[in-house]
Amino acid sequence: MTEISRIRAAVIGTGFIGTVHVQALRRLGVQVVGVLGSSAERGAARAAEIGVDHAYPSLEAVLADKSVDVVHVTSPNHAHYPQVKAIIAAGKHVVCEKPLAMTSAQSAEMAELARASGRICAVCYNIRFYPLNQQAQGMVKAGELGDVRFVTGHYHQDWLAKETDWNWRLEAEIGGTLRSVGDIGTHWVDLTSFITGLKAKAVFADLSTFLPERQRPAGPVETFSSAAGATEAVTVDTDDAAAIMIRYEGGAKGVMTTSQINLGRKNSLQWDIAGSAASAAWDSEMPDHLFVGHRDAPNQVLARDFTLMNPTGTRAASLPPGHVEGFADSFFAFFRAVYADIATGARGADSTWASFDDGHYEMKFCDAVIQSAREGRWIELDEI
Repeated sequence: MTEISRIRAAVIGTGFIGTVHVQALRRLGVQVVGVLGSSAERGAARAAEIGVDHAYPSLEAVLADKSVDVVHVTSPNHAHYPQVKAIIAAGKHVVCEKPLAMTSAQSAEMAELARASGRICAVCYNIRFYPLNQQAQGMVKAGELGDVRFVTGHYHQDWLAKETDWNWRLEAEIGGTLRSVGDIGTHWVDLTSFITGLKAKAVFADLSTFLPERQRPAGPVETFSSAAGATEAVTVDTDDAAAIMIRYEGGAKGVMTTSQINLGRKNSLQWDIAGSAASAAWDSEMPDHLFVGHRDAPNQVLARDFTLMNPTGTRAASLPPGHVEGFADSFFAFFRAVYADIATGARGADSTWASFDDGHYEMKFCDAVIQSAREGRWIELDEI
């Protein structure tokens, strides 16, 4: 068994989320050997800013570095497929940001390569690793909610609510045909599937683009930041928002909405799961509280406290009760679980991180959403 502190990582991508990966890895004790930016110049500049000693000039240089055990992929979505294939071929473990690919055809190939590789291949659905989401999964698995009947919720943000807001995710050729669904909706889909153990059987989707024309800046813009300087008007056809009905395997139903234009909602993911014995609900903007609903007894709110939580929830917790665990902590808990499996050389029996098979399911969901919106009908995921 290898100690986690001896595992060495490289991170592709030096923007907002790449920096989050670097910070969480350092907290875990993993040595970040170097980063790869969108250009050699940007990579070197960002490496200096975040205190990483080395910036790679190319992906080939990353893969040729025999000291690198794991590669984190935080590049724009269109780059995931070729980069991940090359990383797996080089015999390295990989942690890829979501969505896994641009299409389910790509993700199917990636999932097959991952299975055949014998390496740890994880998709970065970090929201699973808020401790109370792990707690909820343990509750459902133990039968505490009974049979799951109805799953509802949303993922709403406001960072693309103005025509002057810009990010590479707005461009279909870089971010994919779906935007609000692909970028944040897949988090909700993965999380609720993880907690309930249910997969979508069919979807009926309505997509909306409320800002068909936007002002694109001449220079680069980092995620969640504002552009300045000269702009040009461009047409945008990716979804600002979506409403999706879901039929799950086994008869349960669901309704979800996504939006990147809901003013005042900075990062609001909410789910509500109604079971035959009890219900549960969680809100990412109040992540240390889990609602548990009853018909014939008082409702409960569980504040994250590992002395009161089940083993699944407790494993994901790091801080004492009352010390809020948030966004950055979810990455730390996720990487801690993935790197524990890298250290042992195989996925553990009780591991709860998202695999490439999970990432492929989310891509099938997305492709079904696209087809449903275009054809105005229910689409079975088996049609994809």
